[in-house]
Amino acid sequence: MSTATPATAVARTRAAGRPGSPQPSPALSHKARSRELKNAAARVLVWLAFLVALVPLVWILWSVVSQGYHLLLDSGWWTHSQKGITARRQGGGAVHAIQGTLLQGAVTAAISVPVAVMTAVYLVEYGRGKLARAVSFMVDILTGIPSIVAGLFIYAVWVTTLGFQRVAFAVSLSLVLLMIPTVVRSTEEMLKLVPNELREASYALGVPKWKTIVRVVLPTAFSGIITGILLGLARVMGETAPLLILGPYTKSIATDLFGGYMATLPTMINQDRTESLQPAVDRVWAAALTLILLILVLNLAGRLIARLGSVRK
Repeated sequence: MSTATPATAVARTRAAGRPGSPQPSPALSHKARSRELKNAAARVLVWLAFLVALVPLVWILWSVVSQGYHLLLDSGWWTHSQKGITARRQGGGAVHAIQGTLLQGAVTAAISVPVAVMTAVYLVEYGRGKLARAVSFMVDILTGIPSIVAGLFIYAVWVTTLGFQRVAFAVSLSLVLLMIPTVVRSTEEMLKLVPNELREASYALGVPKWKTIVRVVLPTAFSGIITGILLGLARVMGETAPLLILGPYTKSIATDLFGGYMATLPTMINQDRTESLQPAVDRVWAAALTLILLILVLNLAGRLIARLGSVRK
């Protein structure tokens, strides 16, 4: 009787129609197909949810652009104010409101950014114990404060208690309360993403902790910090309640933060929003589109700065 070699056994197995490798059981195959179906269904639901969320955004953008773009094509919109322009009269521009928005935003950022970044550095690098928990808790409280509450608080302190007038600087102080928590949380998350190996390598070379933070940690998280600052600035530049409470509108160009009224794009929109005359309605749409473009330019500038900063590191 002859003995079959392994090659002969494999050939006989293939000839009999049986595969050479073990096949998964029917139960496992059914589970795999079920997972594939669930994965496909979840993907479809996610895309549907994305499209549903995109509809109002596209609708709003299309409405603002289609209604307000024609005034932005006029050079007078960028060079003239609304001084002497009534609701029935066409013409005028938004340079007074653009200057006011940029000036108040710059003052708000100048106050908020150092405080917020140093607070985030303290919470991530130094914060331990009750003080750190108290600071984190206060940041959480500020995150949920409505803008009108921030405006009323500054009004109670600045106008009622200290006896000062309603001026643009008081508006910036109220916007500081809204911008700080956003920048703190975003900066805190970016600092946490910095690998600990970078810190340990710096410490191993004998570099002090404060210099490690300044020369290693902050530059590594620079782009993320810039993004958080822009998000916070974009939030406060569109606020209206503190402006209505602390910064009355004027149709003239004003740059004095401590005296007189100052116009901004949100208050310019609010000024004519109740008018039914077409010239005023057109200016409302154009001011809204100008505010959107202004925030877009700031975001693009921030991305460019972050990219240039990452190249120099």
